[in-house]
Amino acid sequence: MKKNEIGKSGIMVTPITLGTWAMGGDFWGVTDDQLCIDALRAGLDAGINIIDTAPVYGAGHAEELVGKAIKDVKREDVVIATKFGVGGLGPKGAERGNDASKEAMLFELDRSLKLLGTDYVDLYQVHWPDPDTPIEETMEALNEVKKAGKIRAIGVSNFDIPLLEAAMKISQIDSVQPQYSLLVRDIEKEYLPFCIQNSIGVLSYGSLGAGMLTGKYKEPPKEDKTEHRSMFYPFYKEPLFSKALKLIESLKVIAEKNGRTVGQVALNWVISQQGMTTALVGCKNPEQAVQNAQATQWALDQGDLDAIRDALIDIYGE
Repeated sequence: MKKNEIGKSGIMVTPITLGTWAMGGDFWGVTDDQLCIDALRAGLDAGINIIDTAPVYGAGHAEELVGKAIKDVKREDVVIATKFGVGGLGPKGAERGNDASKEAMLFELDRSLKLLGTDYVDLYQVHWPDPDTPIEETMEALNEVKKAGKIRAIGVSNFDIPLLEAAMKISQIDSVQPQYSLLVRDIEKEYLPFCIQNSIGVLSYGSLGAGMLTGKYKEPPKEDKTEHRSMFYPFYKEPLFSKALKLIESLKVIAEKNGRTVGQVALNWVISQQGMTTALVGCKNPEQAVQNAQATQWALDQGDLDAIRDALIDIYGE
């Protein structure tokens, strides 16, 4: 599987990343811990070399599963990306909420290293902006732990361009993590061109629309104590749900032509876009992980890309 560099970090990663938000067990339906561990191992065996996680995914549970999955893997063979600063998981807890202060970062990094079973993180990312902490404090603290060898590269997630520019004045920013898929394309207008111009890697989350672009949903999933995807993704509600279904019908034609799944078509489209480094994709079992990895084994031809463009224009007007 080919690899792309994350920004200017020298870290090379595959076009598909093993995402672990669902493995936290608190937003995307019921999960089985052993199946999740097996999924991560299957993805690595299929050629994927990067895993993205975060403390807020199940309050550390996803990081713990990642640690178990990579226990017998050569550390240099897997790129570990995790985050900090969101969900009230810093030393001041829920009363502080999002906390990207130096104190919170050091606290969360030590905990993540313990759960992951490693002594360094390859890519450490600010999960969400913290308006109560000066960006200078956050970035200078990250520079310190990078110099100490606890992290190899610095990334940010959910930063707009002005805040990203402010961070870049203090630290080398090697990656951003915005939402991007066939259903959410906002970054194409300004954000993606900015990243291309400044050699910043782009790690897309929501690359399959939290499962929507697999084609498995005929109606929105019912909310319960573990199922909350409609809170984060508006296309699980009308009128966007019906439009997404219409797009999926177009993707099915392309999938059948190429002998692929609808999800693989959607992922192949994401990773074929200029400026994309890797697409984060969640998985709950080995079969899903392997299918996601196989999205890199072929390429949409120009006719396929034109058909997708025409469908997007027809359905969404752009």
